Amino acid sequence: MEGIFTISTNMMQTTAIAIIMLYVGRFLRHKINFFEKFCIPAPVIGGFLFAIIHLILKVNGIATFEMDVTLKDPFMMVFFTSIGIGANIDTLKKGGKGFLIFLFLSVIMVICQNIIGMGVAKLIHQNSLLGLVCGSITMTGGHGTAGAWGPTLEEAGLESGAVIALAAATFGVIMGSLIGGPIGSARIKRHNLKPNEEYVNVSETEEAVQGGAEESYEEPLSINDFLKVLCLIFCSVALGAILKNYLQEHVVVLGKPLNLPEYVAAMIFSGLFVNTLGRKDIFKMNQRANDICGSIGLNVFLSIALITIDLTQLKAVAGPMLIVLGVQTIFIALFAYFVIYKVMGSDYDAAILAAGTCGFGMGATYNALANMDSVTEKYGPAPKAYFILPMVGAFAIDIINVFIITIFAQIQF
Repeated sequence: MEGIFTISTNMMQTTAIAIIMLYVGRFLRHKINFFEKFCIPAPVIGGFLFAIIHLILKVNGIATFEMDVTLKDPFMMVFFTSIGIGANIDTLKKGGKGFLIFLFLSVIMVICQNIIGMGVAKLIHQNSLLGLVCGSITMTGGHGTAGAWGPTLEEAGLESGAVIALAAATFGVIMGSLIGGPIGSARIKRHNLKPNEEYVNVSETEEAVQGGAEESYEEPLSINDFLKVLCLIFCSVALGAILKNYLQEHVVVLGKPLNLPEYVAAMIFSGLFVNTLGRKDIFKMNQRANDICGSIGLNVFLSIALITIDLTQLKAVAGPMLIVLGVQTIFIALFAYFVIYKVMGSDYDAAILAAGTCGFGMGATYNALANMDSVTEKYGPAPKAYFILPMVGAFAIDIINVFIITIFAQIQF
């Protein structure tokens, strides 16, 4: 656009703006009840606010930004590799039969999201990749997976893929939060479900004990805890790049080279390490340090991704995108209400899991927990549901999802 003032930033300035907007998002989330109620992530609030300001400046011919996003992908890699580090098989085994059943149902959900998304996109004469980006990439994957796959889909032929992905993920977070509580409550009211009396008694006892006990001592983290985690992350990323290139050169899927995202390869190496050598004390990772590294990576990555999107690119696909996302919302509501509730036992915990499924099936695990909190606060505790869903939503389904997405990404029709 001629005559418009261009503001250029280098990679450090871009990251500085991203972190500032992250804190702006946290402030607004604390002050505005809507954001808090629907668990909208702080980087999404701050990032989209900046994107909207940029849109206004650009449309009115006042100014535009050209930002160096060199550090965006490194922060993304830190986040996804930390998921692999958290994938401890021993922890997953503790979930037992309920965990396996819920994981199986979640895999079916992910596959259906992609089939529905790509199918509806073709019915309305759109690029099938639009359906994929409005499928499990953004619904189950959330903003993290959306930000990672957006550029890849652009390279595959989906114009403005990165912008569409982040917008769709935001839609999913809001809708998943809106429908979760009502679906769980509807099942509880219809069948007059009650929490297990044993759970209620245990919960009351724990609250009484915690109320009179001093805060437990937790050993402080050391610099070595963080260095070990970062060492594994960077080594996994380095090896992942080699694996990605090897698979692309030697493995063909449906006549096309297998384009495995680098972060998936990094997750594989980090997950293998923690479940082999990582079992020994000298190589064991501190999960609190890993969680902190992962959270920093996700928040900064999302904030950079969002402040640098150009919302004017949504104009051409806004209508078709909303149609696909509307169908996805109906699917998740029906899947949670009928399938999750029935297969998971048709009891109180199953109703709570149905509410949670709407959250992580259209947003993220924290949306799922927020949905579950809103229902259990009124009707009572559901420890079984709270044990199963985070294990599936936090990392098990994320790992499986990226492989499913990779397969569907090879299929364009």
